[in-house]
Amino acid sequence: MNEVTHQRIKTNGIWMHIAEQGTGPLVLLLHGFPEIWYSWRHQIGYLAKHGYHVVAPDMRGYGDTDSPLCPTSYSIQHLVGDLIGILDHFGEQKAFVVGHDFGAVAAWHLSLFRPDRVKALIALSAPYFERSSSTRDSESVRRIFSDGCYVYQFQEPGRAEKSFARYDYLTVMKKFLLYNKTDYLVSPPGMEIIDYLETPAVLPPWISEEDLQVYAEKFEESGFTGALNYFRTIELYWELMGPWQGSKISVPAKLIVGDKDIGFEILGTREYVKGSVLKSLVPDLEVVILDGHHFIQQEKAQEVSDEILSFLRKFST
Repeated sequence: MNEVTHQRIKTNGIWMHIAEQGTGPLVLLLHGFPEIWYSWRHQIGYLAKHGYHVVAPDMRGYGDTDSPLCPTSYSIQHLVGDLIGILDHFGEQKAFVVGHDFGAVAAWHLSLFRPDRVKALIALSAPYFERSSSTRDSESVRRIFSDGCYVYQFQEPGRAEKSFARYDYLTVMKKFLLYNKTDYLVSPPGMEIIDYLETPAVLPPWISEEDLQVYAEKFEESGFTGALNYFRTIELYWELMGPWQGSKISVPAKLIVGDKDIGFEILGTREYVKGSVLKSLVPDLEVVILDGHHFIQQEKAQEVSDEILSFLRKFST
C-alpha cells in the first residue's frame, strides 16, 4: 500500500497542505487546536488499509497551509469553503468528514451548509451547538468564566502570542496537549492561561517526545497567530450564523467523546449529549463515550479508529 504523501493544493484562495494515503471513498480528517495533520497519524494508515482515500489537511492558519493575517479570514464560512475546494480538487461530489475540536466544528458546519457534499460525519470531542438567538458567544464566555478563560484571553490580538513567547515551543505544546484535568482552562485573576498550565514531567504512554517535537517544529515555523485567529472570530460567527438559526444537521452523524474531556464536564454538556436537545438538532445521531480525555484520537487511537471505520462502513458502497 502507498505511504503517506504530501502536497499543497489551491482551494478557496489559499494554498493548503494535505497529507493523503490510500484509494477509495474520500475521507477528510480535520484537526483542531493546537494541532496539525499529524494528530491523525494513527487513523490515516488504518483507514487507508481498509479501502479509503484519506486526506488530512493542515487547516487554514496551521502548519504548511497558508495563514491569512486578518482574523476575519477565519470565519466558519471560510473553513467550509476550504473543504469544498478539497472535494472539488479531487473531483468528489461527496466525502466522509471526520473532525476533532475546531475540526469537528468545521465538519458540523460543512454538513449544515452543504449536506449535498457529505456522506456522513464523525465529530470527536465537540458536539453540535446551535447558535444562541439572543446572547453573543463571547458575552456568555466572559460572564460564566471571567477574564481568565482561555477563550476570552485568546480573542485579544497579540495577547496570547506575547505570553506564549515566554516559553519554548515544545513546552507550549506539552502544556496544551497533555492537559488532563477536568477543570476548565481558566487562570486566576491577573494570570495568563499559558502561565497557569502545568508542564508535565512525565509523558503519558500515548504520545512521545518525538511526536511533541513534530508539533513544536511546525508551530515554530508558522507561529500561533493563525491558530488563535479561530478564537477571534467568535463575534463574527454569531453575526453570520443568523440565517441558519433553527436549522438541523440532516446527514448521518456520530459523536465520539472522552468521558474525562474538559469540554464534556462543564455547563451541562454531558447531560446535553445524553439528552434530547442534541438529538433534536441532529436527528440521525449516534453517540459513543470512551474512557479518555480531549485528544481522544491519539490517546485511544485504536478504539477511535475502529469506531470511525465501523461507521464509515455503514454508508460505503
